[in-house]
Amino acid sequence: MSKHPTIAEHTIAEHLEASGVSRRSFLQLCGMLMAAAPMGLALTSKGSVLQVADAIGKAKRPSVIWLHFQDCTGCTETLLRTSAPDVAHLILDVISLDYHETLMAASGAQAEAALSKAMADNAGKYVLVVEGAIPTRDDGIYYEMGGRPGVQVLREVAAQAAAVIAIGSCASWGGIPSADPNPTGAMGVNNVASGKPIVNLPGCPPNPYNLLGVVLEYVTMGRLPEMDEFGRPKFAYERVIHENCPRRAHFDAGRFAAAFGDEGHRKGWCLYKLGCKGPITHAACSVRQFNEIPGVWPIGIGAPCVGCTEKGVVWRMGTFETVPIHLATPPDTYPPIYSPAGQIKVGAAVLVGAIAGAVGGATWVASQRFQSSAEAGIERVIVDRKHAEELKETAEKQIPKKED
Repeated sequence: MSKHPTIAEHTIAEHLEASGVSRRSFLQLCGMLMAAAPMGLALTSKGSVLQVADAIGKAKRPSVIWLHFQDCTGCTETLLRTSAPDVAHLILDVISLDYHETLMAASGAQAEAALSKAMADNAGKYVLVVEGAIPTRDDGIYYEMGGRPGVQVLREVAAQAAAVIAIGSCASWGGIPSADPNPTGAMGVNNVASGKPIVNLPGCPPNPYNLLGVVLEYVTMGRLPEMDEFGRPKFAYERVIHENCPRRAHFDAGRFAAAFGDEGHRKGWCLYKLGCKGPITHAACSVRQFNEIPGVWPIGIGAPCVGCTEKGVVWRMGTFETVPIHLATPPDTYPPIYSPAGQIKVGAAVLVGAIAGAVGGATWVASQRFQSSAEAGIERVIVDRKHAEELKETAEKQIPKKED
């Protein structure tokens, strides 16, 4: 008689079949993965969804150990809210989630035993996912696991992992817990663990398919995806949001919301003046929707991007503080657009449009270092109006008077 593989030895395809997961659901998952990472992964460079499914199906289910530290559990929540396929297919069938404090039934001594067993059974093979910032001050006494400092547990688990994934901005950079004055000495994983490849997936929260793409790339292709200088996979963080923002056309035309609730804001104009960090934020939020629901992200609902994937931006800059724009200014063929908070005479508006090319037009608007906060935006409107009046006076002086 032939020996049947145990559950631990199952390939992903064998486990899906044994669990009653339909082929259609599996292909749907592969299709979503290809949409989330159309390039940058050797896995998704295959010619079709069927080829990607074949590559994934032959791989052994990766063992995943998931540790929590100083976090809000938002990264886990976004993973659980993935709608296609549902959580049972994504978490329990494609990957083997062997330890996760939020999802597992065990607690106390049983949970500690589960962690030890998962490490022993898959030593050198499991993927460690870390959620939350690591408190390091005073030898890590501000966070304990099983009576031991969390930082000590992290180092022990990371030492036997094949790779470490820091999911979310807290695990990647320190996040909210590391904001001044940082009483617990909160840090990112790469400041604590060493000797293992570490992948940073910043975001608050990050797109769940970024995590799935990294894990499946590793177990199917035997390598991690190409990363940038901050340890972020390029397939997810190579471009800035500004490049593909749905409001980019308004930026190019010089149409900016100056205050929350004004006419420009209601019409969906560019949020740059309100402190949008999209021009310097590397993320794919504008093209890869969260949980397959279009528009469910800050800019999509009328809030400026806060730059949560950037270490030196979020929790380091004011929410409404504007950022410098590099290599992206509106063309000077558009007239400047001013908020209707104050009224500009029709003649002045026409005149401004006529001489837009000479004065820089929308380029003048976008090149200013706008003050932060919505209130400062209103002040900006006053400055814009004054500028328009000055242009009008200058133009009137240059127009020769008609003789009687």
